[in-house]
Amino acid sequence: MAQEIRRRWQREEEHRRVHDPFPLPVRWQDAPDSLTDHSANIQRLPPGATPDRMDLSGDLGSVAEVYRRIDSGRLVVLGRAGSGKSILTIRFVLDRLEAREPHDRVPVIFGIGSWDPTAVALRDWLIDRLVRDHPHLTRRAPGGSTLAGALVDADLVLPVLDGFDEIAEGLRSAALEELNSTSVPLVLTSRRDEFAEAVREAGAPLVWAAGLELTDLTLDDLDDYLPRTARRVPRDDGSTAVWGPVLDRLRAREDGEAVPLARVLSTPLMIILARTMYSEAPDRDPVELLDTGRFPDENSLEEHLLAGFVPTVYRRRVAERSAAGRRERHRDPERAEHWLGYLAHHLARLDRDQQDLAWWRIGDSLRLSTRLLSVVVASALCVTLSEWLINLVNLPFPIGQGLLLGGLMGTAAGLAFGCVHAVLARFGTTAFEPAHVRLRLPGAGTGVGRRPVRTFTARFGAVLLGGSVMGVGCASAFALQRWLFYGVPLANELVIKGTLINMLLFGLIFGAGAGLVFGILAALEAPLDVASAATPAGLLASNRATVLRQVLVLAPMLTLVIAFGGGLVTELFDGILGPLIWTSADGLLIGAIGGLGGTCSYALSFTAWGRWLVLSRVWLPMTGKLPWDTVAFLDDAYRRGVLRRAGAVYQFRHIRLQHHLARSYREHRREYAPARFGTGTQKAPAARSG
Repeated sequence: MAQEIRRRWQREEEHRRVHDPFPLPVRWQDAPDSLTDHSANIQRLPPGATPDRMDLSGDLGSVAEVYRRIDSGRLVVLGRAGSGKSILTIRFVLDRLEAREPHDRVPVIFGIGSWDPTAVALRDWLIDRLVRDHPHLTRRAPGGSTLAGALVDADLVLPVLDGFDEIAEGLRSAALEELNSTSVPLVLTSRRDEFAEAVREAGAPLVWAAGLELTDLTLDDLDDYLPRTARRVPRDDGSTAVWGPVLDRLRAREDGEAVPLARVLSTPLMIILARTMYSEAPDRDPVELLDTGRFPDENSLEEHLLAGFVPTVYRRRVAERSAAGRRERHRDPERAEHWLGYLAHHLARLDRDQQDLAWWRIGDSLRLSTRLLSVVVASALCVTLSEWLINLVNLPFPIGQGLLLGGLMGTAAGLAFGCVHAVLARFGTTAFEPAHVRLRLPGAGTGVGRRPVRTFTARFGAVLLGGSVMGVGCASAFALQRWLFYGVPLANELVIKGTLINMLLFGLIFGAGAGLVFGILAALEAPLDVASAATPAGLLASNRATVLRQVLVLAPMLTLVIAFGGGLVTELFDGILGPLIWTSADGLLIGAIGGLGGTCSYALSFTAWGRWLVLSRVWLPMTGKLPWDTVAFLDDAYRRGVLRRAGAVYQFRHIRLQHHLARSYREHRREYAPARFGTGTQKAPAARSG
């Protein structure tokens, strides 16, 4: 894991161009005493001992060494938005791993903004994030827990909790109290005001924690950095100095009138945005940033830089024409900004304002009614097409009758799967997580789950309901077929009795059969390979492969179980419920329809990859909210620097950029009232009360 984390953050540091042309300086001062613990507690001294003066001075290149001076192993890094906290954590992790001894803790960066301390304990949340970003850690340790759990319990993980201020406003004090209930060494980053508010509400700072507060960059830093980022391209006035006039004006006013631009360009985030818009675009002149009529204050300048970032990075290569029109659309700045705005808005519509852009949760931005409709339509199409295909090959019914029967069975199956999905939404969850397993032959590896009996029982019970509902729907479809083609009255007492018996039998056959097959399937599951990629595209590819293999295994197994199980059930209940007729031909026909149609319906309705395919690759592109090739678009946005990778998920380059894009997206759509989302900087909603 240490090797993988080191490779990952080295790539990310290179991708963010931290060293081009050189890292911006990140400096700090001691955090206020009110936001840190007593020196004696930080140094873990016994009662009566006198603490030494702590020396926390240093810079970006020595942050790991500064951390070693903290006896408690707890550090809080404070700073305003864009001040370089994330860059500092990356450098800390890399330097810490560079000098790591074999049994030292492995520093792991966790974006803590998604943590709900009232619902999930810190330990469980850390384990869940480890498994998400390192799927092979689902393997079982000798003690029975997952490898992720074993690493956390053995104190071999050093949590680097980035973005405490992104926790929902009403949950920050609870998060601080939860952290104070543990003795785990950790590094925590936050904006100062949000952390100070949590300290006031909790009544205490982070126990045993020292504190650093990042300071602003100076004009000398700008003089050193910005000129070396500009292209040496002759301008209209014959000069090649892009930033010279701007820096001269700022230097001339350094001791006089305050210039908003000087304050704005005091954080690495805004410097990078300004570099992108002006240093790398020869047709733009940064002198316009000094126009106080156009930009009267800091906020207007920051909004200008945020608004210009995406169009600039997409316009940079807009003249490059590609034969593939799909890739060309990704370079259209307006469309790209629209799609990115929708994704940023989607993150704001989750339970709380989120940063993790997970491919398996993009569809959750749709209303529940829309998601239910997609389940009904997808399931209906799967069963209908399966019946038509089987009828075409076997011809058990005339063509017209077969087409109608397929439509009836598809409709019944769609409604059945929709009902199951609605039950999960009401009493459970419809946020399907990606599978962290693969299929393998029995005996070809170590299983992932609990003991086989417990695993089989849990899987059987979970699938029994869905299979039973589908069986009832199938029996109803046959009853409608007899009424439409043979005139059998539905209101006849004997017909009602026969229909109810068929519903019972089909529900039992389909439910027990599906439960049995899915329970057996658990025996074929094994952890993902250690070398499996923990990138968004890698996790998506592994899930697609897993689901396709499941379909290839489930379809024939479910067909055979339904076909032969139907005969067994008929034999058992023939004398109890009256004379029952279930021929082998009927069993194979119904089994084939249920096996093929039911398996495909399950894959599209109840797996993370299936929901991604239906919603993010079909539904959302049809409505214009996302491009058709969403994977290529996300990867392209990452390469352009709009998104960043954090393990198995994407994140926007900075939360400020995410909030700006989301706000801009809503302002251009009438259906989003300002009262609902606000017009200022997007804040996370308060914690729910139940």
